[in-house]
Amino acid sequence: MELKIIKTKKQYKQWLEWVDVQFENKVKANTPQGEKLQVGLLLIKQYEDANYPIPLPDPIDAIKVKMNELGLKNKDLVGKVGSKGYVSSLLNKKKPLTLELAKLFHQELKIPAEVLLS
Repeated sequence: MELKIIKTKKQYKQWLEWVDVQFENKVKANTPQGEKLQVGLLLIKQYEDANYPIPLPDPIDAIKVKMNELGLKNKDLVGKVGSKGYVSSLLNKKKPLTLELAKLFHQELKIPAEVLLS
């Protein structure tokens, strides 16, 4: 395969097939073929990012997922975010996520800023 930007779906499929063969052949990373495989994977990623973008999740849904992962309850946000009622309203999308709260969730829950600001 010639290393060049993937522009068509046909080229994309050819690269995917080529990568599959390389994995089946267990190409080693520190070889010339391994280097070519790494570049090929970058070309595939660039094509996928341009043609199959993954939308960012809803900010409130992301907060809820992260809270669940960390075992946090609504009451754990009281004091940091506001009253029990305010936290409930925020998580039920009845109150807006302010920039100040987005910063707080970014710092406290390690949620990427681009998710919170989407």
